[in-house]
Amino acid sequence: MSKGVTVQYLQKYIRAKDYHEDPGREFFLKLTEEVGELGRAIRKNARAEDLEHIKGTIEEELWDVMYYTLALANLYDVDLEKVIPAKEAINAEKYYTPEELRYKPE
Repeated sequence: MSKGVTVQYLQKYIRAKDYHEDPGREFFLKLTEEVGELGRAIRKNARAEDLEHIKGTIEEELWDVMYYTLALANLYDVDLEKVIPAKEAINAEKYYTPEELRYKPE
């Protein structure tokens, strides 16, 4: 991926490539499966030597988790670029984040 990839771009990309109008069960089950695979990769500290050899690595599994998270967001019409600042504001209060470390969208 190139520099400057946004959440909005990724949501549009995944919606065009892999959008299904189901109750979310398929995407949710895939997400939980991928979280398990990420856990296995982390346990083994399986890191990619380069971008041509990422199969079964932390790098690959992180993307898979992101992919299905974004697919679920699409299914439920959640604009994550709008949700992120709102949720970060809640987290900042909950975890007493100092002002200088709080999320400030550009």
